[in-house]
Amino acid sequence: MTPEHDLFRRVMRWIRGCGGVSRGEPASTSLDSTLATRVLALLLAFAMMVGSLPARAQNGPGPLIRDAEIEQLLRDYTQPVLRAAGLAKQNIRVVIINDRTFNAFVADGRRIFINAGALMDAKTPNEIIGVLAHESGHIAGGHLAKMRQQIENASTAALLTMLLGAGALIAGASSGSTGGANIGVAALSAPQSIIMRSLLSYQRAHEEAADRAAVKYLAATGQSPKGMYDTFKRLADQTMYQTQGADPYMQSHPMPAQRVASLEELAKSSPTWDKKDPASLQARHDLMRAKISGFLERPETVARRYPPSDTSLAARYARAIASYRFANPKAAAAQIDGLIAEQPGNPYFHELKGQALLEGGRPAEAVEPLRRAVRLAPNGALIQIMLAQALIATNGTKQADEALSLLRSAMSRESETPELYTQLAMAYSRKGDMAQADLASAQAASMRGDTITARQLAARAKTQFPVGSPSWVKADDIFSFRPGEAPRPSN
Repeated sequence: MTPEHDLFRRVMRWIRGCGGVSRGEPASTSLDSTLATRVLALLLAFAMMVGSLPARAQNGPGPLIRDAEIEQLLRDYTQPVLRAAGLAKQNIRVVIINDRTFNAFVADGRRIFINAGALMDAKTPNEIIGVLAHESGHIAGGHLAKMRQQIENASTAALLTMLLGAGALIAGASSGSTGGANIGVAALSAPQSIIMRSLLSYQRAHEEAADRAAVKYLAATGQSPKGMYDTFKRLADQTMYQTQGADPYMQSHPMPAQRVASLEELAKSSPTWDKKDPASLQARHDLMRAKISGFLERPETVARRYPPSDTSLAARYARAIASYRFANPKAAAAQIDGLIAEQPGNPYFHELKGQALLEGGRPAEAVEPLRRAVRLAPNGALIQIMLAQALIATNGTKQADEALSLLRSAMSRESETPELYTQLAMAYSRKGDMAQADLASAQAASMRGDTITARQLAARAKTQFPVGSPSWVKADDIFSFRPGEAPRPSN
């Protein structure tokens, strides 16, 4: 229980002790009951306000997208910016949310969340890099921690004021004084509006600071702020009608027109305003957008976005993915082979071929293209996991040994990926090592949040290892885990 909720509980006990509300007993008068109900409603509203403000995620993270190619591109986008922001050593990751709307946010100091819709809508790398630079500005500025501290300070002050208001309200009700009751209601209502406006003002200042920081980072890395400006202007134009007549002091972000005007002046003064994205980076960006379309959109949508008349590499990539996803393996195979013929050194075309064969029930044929992909992208842990899956599916002990080697290598970068432990369990099972298979299955269940299954498997694994051995300790950690703690990844 948070300190705010604990204080709220004590406030409610105090109100009940004053005779305003008593569980199981009727209120002394209808006025007492009505006023006490107002107290409860106002306090609950304040508690909900406090609980909702820190998160910038709006609806919170939904299902995530994992893809080696897209994640590598986003790493290449962010690394120069993170260095300029002094964040290079903090191992900050960009996490992709499967959501078609345009949004990006930070929820902690380790991750930048970005919607697939933002990646799809951004026509140039510079547009996405500008958004990532803005979010990096929030992390470098410590804005989340500062906002939490501001909320904590505001919570204490507001609840104390509301205590006084509740006292005045109940005292007025008990004495029959309408004036005293009105003062109490005013004292209860005022803090909510004041605190909300104060916190929103604080957040707007953070947004402006992140804009300024982003322009600075982009200039330091020799990149243009134009993409960032174009993106925010487009979003402002889309929301201009919605914000007409809105109270500017009750917004979490600066008003669209005001923000764009400030950003325009700042961005156009940058010495890198006219800098263009390298053609090679634009080509990778186009492939990323095509890949998202191919995997997330219906084939008719893909066909409209990338018609047969479009013979660009990106368009052919999108159509090849859509073909294999929607049961046209022969056409897909020819299209993917055409991509490989044009760019034989592109690891992700080989990965796509292997993935199509693996998901088409031909794991033995998937092994070679996936091996090529791993050779071309030696740090592609997700591709290593897929190759291991194909090897395990061939049912050979020798292949299981190779799969184990791949999975152990991938673990250094993907220790929190449930599929890695699922494949580990299957590889150990192929070799007849049921103790390690149970432990890996327990780790997979723990990563997925299935605590009951994880504890059952961990308990069984513990009986098969010497007490105190590394594997026994891992199993014991999983068995001892309780919901609310962070899952404990294997090393």
